[in-house]
Amino acid sequence: MVYHLLRTSDYHTMAPRQSEPAIRLGIDLGGTKIEIIALDEEHCALLRRRIPTPQGGYGVILRAIVDFVHQAERQLGDRCTIGIGTPGALSRKTGALKNSNSTCLNGMPLLDDLTRLLKRPVRIANDANCFALSEAVDGAARGASVVFGVIVGTGCGGGIVVDGRLLTGVNAIAGEWGHNPLPWLKDDELRGPECYCGKHGCIETFLSGPGMRRDHERVTGHRFQPATIARRAADGDAGCEATLQRYEERMARALAHVINILDPDVIVLGGGMSNIQRLYRNVPKIWGGYVFSDVVDTKLVAARHGDASGVRGAAWLW
Repeated sequence: MVYHLLRTSDYHTMAPRQSEPAIRLGIDLGGTKIEIIALDEEHCALLRRRIPTPQGGYGVILRAIVDFVHQAERQLGDRCTIGIGTPGALSRKTGALKNSNSTCLNGMPLLDDLTRLLKRPVRIANDANCFALSEAVDGAARGASVVFGVIVGTGCGGGIVVDGRLLTGVNAIAGEWGHNPLPWLKDDELRGPECYCGKHGCIETFLSGPGMRRDHERVTGHRFQPATIARRAADGDAGCEATLQRYEERMARALAHVINILDPDVIVLGGGMSNIQRLYRNVPKIWGGYVFSDVVDTKLVAARHGDASGVRGAAWLW
Protein backbone atom coordinates (compact mmCIF):
# COMPACT_ATOMS: atom_id res chain seq x y z
CA MET A 1 0.00 0.00 0.00
CA VAL A 2 1.41 3.42 -0.97
CA TYR A 3 0.19 6.19 1.31
CA HIS A 4 -0.40 9.49 -0.45
CA LEU A 5 0.95 11.61 2.38
CA LEU A 6 1.61 15.31 1.89
CA ARG A 7 5.21 16.24 2.58
CA THR A 8 6.67 19.67 3.18
CA SER A 9 8.03 19.78 -0.38
CA ASP A 10 4.84 18.56 -2.06
CA TYR A 11 3.15 20.92 -4.47
CA HIS A 12 -0.44 20.21 -5.43
CA THR A 13 -0.95 21.64 -8.89
CA MET A 14 -4.24 23.31 -9.61
CA ALA A 15 -4.91 21.42 -12.85
CA PRO A 16 -5.34 17.65 -13.22
CA ARG A 17 -2.81 15.57 -15.11
CA GLN A 18 -3.92 14.26 -18.48
CA SER A 19 -4.77 10.87 -16.96
CA GLU A 20 -6.85 12.37 -14.13
CA PRO A 21 -10.57 13.14 -14.29
CA ALA A 22 -11.40 16.79 -14.83
CA ILE A 23 -13.91 16.88 -11.96
CA ARG A 24 -12.54 16.98 -8.42
CA LEU A 25 -14.57 15.77 -5.47
CA GLY A 26 -13.77 17.25 -2.09
CA ILE A 27 -15.08 15.84 1.17
CA ASP A 28 -15.01 17.55 4.54
CA LEU A 29 -15.29 14.94 7.29
CA GLY A 30 -16.39 16.73 10.44
CA GLY A 31 -17.62 15.69 13.84
CA THR A 32 -21.19 16.80 13.11
CA LYS A 33 -21.45 16.74 9.32
CA ILE A 34 -19.92 15.27 6.18
CA GLU A 35 -19.90 17.62 3.21
CA ILE A 36 -19.09 16.97 -0.43
CA ILE A 37 -18.40 19.34 -3.32
CA ALA A 38 -17.58 18.81 -6.99
CA LEU A 39 -15.39 21.41 -8.72
CA ASP A 40 -14.80 21.67 -12.44
CA GLU A 41 -11.71 23.04 -14.19
CA GLU A 42 -13.07 26.60 -13.90
CA HIS A 43 -13.33 26.34 -10.09
CA CYS A 44 -17.14 26.22 -10.34
CA ALA A 45 -19.15 24.02 -7.96
CA LEU A 46 -21.19 21.44 -9.84
CA LEU A 47 -22.81 20.12 -6.68
CA ARG A 48 -22.56 20.62 -2.95
CA ARG A 49 -24.29 18.53 -0.30
CA ARG A 50 -23.97 17.74 3.38
CA ILE A 51 -25.29 15.05 5.66
CA PRO A 52 -25.06 14.60 9.44
CA THR A 53 -22.04 12.55 10.46
CA PRO A 54 -23.56 9.20 11.42
CA GLN A 55 -23.18 7.85 14.91
CA GLY A 56 -22.01 4.31 15.45
CA GLY A 57 -18.26 4.39 15.07
CA TYR A 58 -15.62 4.13 12.40
CA GLY A 59 -17.23 1.52 10.15
CA VAL A 60 -20.47 3.46 9.86
CA ILE A 61 -18.61 6.68 8.98
CA LEU A 62 -16.49 4.83 6.40
CA ARG A 63 -19.57 3.45 4.66
CA ALA A 64 -21.27 6.86 4.69
CA ILE A 65 -18.29 8.42 2.88
CA VAL A 66 -18.23 5.70 0.23
CA ASP A 67 -21.98 5.96 -0.36
CA PHE A 68 -21.74 9.76 -0.56
CA VAL A 69 -19.07 9.53 -3.27
CA HIS A 70 -21.05 7.01 -5.30
CA GLN A 71 -24.21 9.12 -5.11
CA ALA A 72 -22.33 12.22 -6.27
CA GLU A 73 -20.70 10.43 -9.17
CA ARG A 74 -24.01 8.98 -10.30
CA GLN A 75 -25.46 12.49 -10.41
CA LEU A 76 -22.39 13.87 -12.20
CA GLY A 77 -22.20 10.97 -14.59
CA ASP A 78 -18.44 10.90 -14.23
CA ARG A 79 -15.64 9.35 -12.20
CA CYS A 80 -13.79 11.96 -10.14
CA THR A 81 -10.62 12.49 -8.17
CA ILE A 82 -11.23 12.36 -4.42
CA GLY A 83 -9.66 14.54 -1.75
CA ILE A 84 -10.70 14.40 1.89
CA GLY A 85 -10.20 16.85 4.72
CA THR A 86 -10.24 15.26 8.15
CA PRO A 87 -9.67 16.33 11.72
CA GLY A 88 -6.22 15.15 12.70
CA ALA A 89 -3.52 13.91 10.33
CA LEU A 90 -2.09 10.72 8.88
CA SER A 91 0.79 9.24 10.85
CA ARG A 92 3.91 8.92 8.72
CA LYS A 93 4.86 5.87 10.78
CA THR A 94 1.66 3.81 10.52
CA GLY A 95 -0.51 5.53 7.90
CA ALA A 96 -3.35 5.60 10.43
CA LEU A 97 -5.14 8.75 11.53
CA LYS A 98 -3.88 10.56 14.64
CA ASN A 99 -4.75 13.67 16.65
CA SER A 100 -8.41 13.74 15.64
CA ASN A 101 -10.98 15.26 17.98
CA SER A 102 -13.38 12.77 16.39
CA THR A 103 -11.69 10.17 18.53
CA CYS A 104 -13.28 7.13 16.87
CA LEU A 105 -11.06 7.85 13.83
CA ASN A 106 -7.77 7.77 15.74
CA GLY A 107 -5.63 4.75 14.97
CA MET A 108 -7.77 3.79 11.98
CA PRO A 109 -6.37 3.19 8.47
CA LEU A 110 -8.78 5.65 6.86
CA LEU A 111 -6.74 6.22 3.70
CA ASP A 112 -6.06 2.53 3.18
CA ASP A 113 -9.71 1.61 3.68
CA LEU A 114 -11.10 4.33 1.43
CA THR A 115 -8.60 3.54 -1.32
CA ARG A 116 -9.67 -0.10 -1.19
CA LEU A 117 -13.41 0.57 -1.06
CA LEU A 118 -13.41 3.27 -3.75
CA LYS A 119 -10.93 1.36 -5.93
CA ARG A 120 -8.76 4.39 -6.75
CA PRO A 121 -6.15 6.66 -5.16
CA VAL A 122 -7.45 9.01 -2.47
CA ARG A 123 -5.67 12.00 -0.97
CA ILE A 124 -6.22 13.03 2.65
CA ALA A 125 -5.10 16.14 4.52
CA ASN A 126 -5.91 17.85 7.78
CA ASP A 127 -9.10 19.92 7.52
CA ALA A 128 -7.34 23.15 8.51
CA ASN A 129 -4.71 22.51 5.83
CA CYS A 130 -7.52 22.13 3.31
CA PHE A 131 -9.02 25.40 4.51
CA ALA A 132 -5.69 27.22 4.12
CA LEU A 133 -5.12 25.76 0.66
CA SER A 134 -8.57 26.83 -0.51
CA GLU A 135 -8.13 30.41 0.64
CA ALA A 136 -4.63 30.61 -0.87
CA VAL A 137 -5.74 29.23 -4.24
CA ASP A 138 -8.77 31.40 -5.01
CA GLY A 139 -9.93 32.85 -1.71
CA ALA A 140 -9.20 35.77 0.60
CA ALA A 141 -5.41 35.18 0.49
CA ARG A 142 -5.07 34.64 -3.24
CA GLY A 143 -1.71 35.92 -4.45
CA ALA A 144 -0.15 36.06 -0.98
CA SER A 145 3.26 34.46 -0.55
CA VAL A 146 2.81 33.11 3.01
CA VAL A 147 -0.66 32.25 4.30
CA PHE A 148 -1.70 31.01 7.71
CA GLY A 149 -5.24 29.65 7.73
CA VAL A 150 -7.02 29.29 11.07
CA ILE A 151 -10.23 27.42 11.84
CA VAL A 152 -11.81 28.55 15.08
CA GLY A 153 -14.99 26.61 15.69
CA THR A 154 -15.61 23.57 17.83
CA GLY A 155 -11.82 23.28 17.89
CA CYS A 156 -8.82 25.32 16.70
CA GLY A 157 -6.67 24.24 13.80
CA GLY A 158 -4.17 25.88 11.48
CA GLY A 159 -2.62 25.33 8.07
CA ILE A 160 0.32 26.88 6.21
CA VAL A 161 0.64 27.59 2.48
CA VAL A 162 3.83 29.09 1.05
CA ASP A 163 3.94 30.11 -2.61
CA GLY A 164 1.06 27.80 -3.37
CA ARG A 165 2.60 24.86 -1.53
CA LEU A 166 0.74 23.21 1.31
CA LEU A 167 3.21 22.48 4.10
CA THR A 168 2.62 19.56 6.41
CA GLY A 169 6.09 18.93 7.83
CA VAL A 170 8.12 15.85 8.63
CA ASN A 171 5.71 14.89 11.44
CA ALA A 172 2.56 15.89 9.50
CA ILE A 173 1.66 18.51 12.13
CA ALA A 174 2.70 21.82 10.56
CA GLY A 175 0.24 24.53 11.58
CA GLU A 176 -1.06 22.67 14.66
CA TRP A 177 -1.61 25.98 16.37
CA GLY A 178 -4.47 24.99 18.67
CA HIS A 179 -2.45 22.51 20.72
CA ASN A 180 0.23 24.92 21.78
CA PRO A 181 -0.23 26.70 25.11
CA LEU A 182 -1.77 30.14 25.14
CA PRO A 183 1.25 32.49 25.31
CA TRP A 184 1.95 35.30 27.79
CA LEU A 185 -0.43 33.84 30.37
CA LYS A 186 -2.10 36.06 32.92
CA ASP A 187 -2.50 34.94 36.53
CA ASP A 188 -6.13 33.87 36.11
CA GLU A 189 -5.21 31.78 33.04
CA LEU A 190 -2.49 29.68 34.69
CA ARG A 191 -2.79 25.95 34.10
CA GLY A 192 -5.88 26.62 31.99
CA PRO A 193 -8.81 24.38 31.06
CA GLU A 194 -8.22 20.72 30.38
CA CYS A 195 -7.98 19.78 26.70
CA TYR A 196 -9.06 16.49 25.13
CA CYS A 197 -5.41 15.98 24.12
CA GLY A 198 -4.53 15.48 27.78
CA LYS A 199 -2.81 18.82 28.37
CA HIS A 200 -4.08 21.98 30.08
CA GLY A 201 -4.20 25.50 28.68
CA CYS A 202 -4.10 24.73 24.96
CA ILE A 203 -5.07 27.63 22.72
CA GLU A 204 -8.07 25.55 21.63
CA THR A 205 -9.48 25.54 25.16
CA PHE A 206 -9.56 29.35 25.12
CA LEU A 207 -10.39 30.27 21.53
CA SER A 208 -12.76 27.56 20.35
CA GLY A 209 -16.50 28.17 20.50
CA PRO A 210 -16.87 25.89 23.53
CA GLY A 211 -13.89 27.71 25.06
CA MET A 212 -15.61 31.10 24.85
CA ARG A 213 -18.83 29.62 26.23
CA ARG A 214 -17.02 28.09 29.20
CA ASP A 215 -15.12 31.31 29.88
CA HIS A 216 -18.31 33.36 29.88
CA GLU A 217 -20.08 30.91 32.18
CA ARG A 218 -17.07 30.84 34.53
CA VAL A 219 -17.15 34.62 34.95
CA THR A 220 -20.86 35.43 34.72
CA GLY A 221 -22.67 32.21 35.55
CA HIS A 222 -24.62 32.49 32.29
CA ARG A 223 -24.37 29.77 29.65
CA PHE A 224 -24.61 31.51 26.26
CA GLN A 225 -23.43 30.42 22.82
CA PRO A 226 -20.79 32.66 21.16
CA ALA A 227 -23.27 34.15 18.68
CA THR A 228 -25.51 35.16 21.59
CA ILE A 229 -22.56 36.63 23.49
CA ALA A 230 -21.60 38.72 20.44
CA ARG A 231 -25.17 39.91 19.91
CA ARG A 232 -25.68 40.82 23.56
CA ALA A 233 -22.35 42.64 23.65
CA ALA A 234 -23.46 44.75 20.69
CA ASP A 235 -26.65 45.54 22.62
CA GLY A 236 -24.67 46.82 25.61
CA ASP A 237 -24.43 43.77 27.89
CA ALA A 238 -21.35 44.52 30.02
CA GLY A 239 -20.63 40.88 30.90
CA CYS A 240 -20.74 39.80 27.26
CA GLU A 241 -18.59 42.74 26.23
CA ALA A 242 -15.97 41.76 28.82
CA THR A 243 -15.99 38.18 27.52
CA LEU A 244 -15.39 39.37 23.97
CA GLN A 245 -12.57 41.64 25.09
CA ARG A 246 -10.88 38.74 26.89
CA TYR A 247 -11.32 36.61 23.78
CA GLU A 248 -9.87 39.26 21.45
CA GLU A 249 -6.86 39.79 23.69
CA ARG A 250 -6.19 36.05 23.85
CA MET A 251 -6.55 35.67 20.09
CA ALA A 252 -4.13 38.56 19.59
CA ARG A 253 -1.53 36.90 21.83
CA ALA A 254 -1.96 33.53 20.13
CA LEU A 255 -1.69 34.98 16.61
CA ALA A 256 1.24 37.21 17.58
CA HIS A 257 3.11 34.01 18.46
CA VAL A 258 2.46 32.74 14.93
CA ILE A 259 3.57 36.05 13.39
CA ASN A 260 6.80 35.96 15.39
CA ILE A 261 7.61 32.50 14.00
CA LEU A 262 6.08 32.42 10.51
CA ASP A 263 5.64 36.12 9.63
CA PRO A 264 2.74 35.48 7.23
CA ASP A 265 1.42 38.00 4.74
CA VAL A 266 -2.17 37.05 5.54
CA ILE A 267 -3.97 35.22 8.33
CA VAL A 268 -7.38 33.93 7.25
CA LEU A 269 -10.04 33.07 9.82
CA GLY A 270 -12.66 30.42 9.27
CA GLY A 271 -15.05 28.43 11.43
CA GLY A 272 -17.99 29.64 13.45
CA MET A 273 -16.02 32.11 15.55
CA SER A 274 -14.80 33.88 12.41
CA ASN A 275 -18.32 35.30 11.99
CA ILE A 276 -17.69 37.75 14.85
CA GLN A 277 -16.90 40.78 12.69
CA ARG A 278 -15.26 42.90 15.38
CA LEU A 279 -12.32 40.47 15.56
CA TYR A 280 -10.90 41.81 12.28
CA ARG A 281 -10.84 45.34 13.66
CA ASN A 282 -9.81 44.71 17.25
CA VAL A 283 -7.33 41.82 17.19
CA PRO A 284 -4.76 43.57 14.92
CA LYS A 285 -4.92 46.61 17.20
CA ILE A 286 -3.78 44.41 20.08
CA TRP A 287 -1.27 42.01 18.55
CA GLY A 288 1.33 44.71 17.89
CA GLY A 289 2.07 44.73 21.61
CA TYR A 290 3.31 41.13 21.34
CA VAL A 291 4.90 40.97 17.88
CA PHE A 292 8.68 41.48 17.88
CA SER A 293 8.65 44.22 15.26
CA ASP A 294 8.18 47.97 15.01
CA VAL A 295 5.38 47.50 12.46
CA VAL A 296 3.00 44.62 11.74
CA ASP A 297 1.79 44.48 8.15
CA THR A 298 0.15 41.06 8.44
CA LYS A 299 -3.50 41.21 7.40
CA LEU A 300 -6.30 39.47 9.30
CA VAL A 301 -9.17 38.60 6.95
CA ALA A 302 -12.31 36.49 6.85
CA ALA A 303 -12.46 33.45 4.58
CA ARG A 304 -13.86 34.28 1.16
CA HIS A 305 -15.49 30.89 0.79
CA GLY A 306 -16.93 30.78 4.30
CA ASP A 307 -17.94 27.35 5.47
CA ALA A 308 -17.28 25.93 1.99
CA SER A 309 -13.57 26.62 2.17
CA GLY A 310 -12.46 23.38 3.81
CA VAL A 311 -14.35 21.17 1.40
CA ARG A 312 -13.06 23.18 -1.57
CA GLY A 313 -9.52 22.76 -0.29
CA ALA A 314 -10.03 19.00 -0.10
CA ALA A 315 -10.90 19.04 -3.79
CA TRP A 316 -7.73 21.04 -4.50
CA LEU A 317 -5.57 18.23 -3.09
CA TRP A 318 -5.59 17.00 -6.71
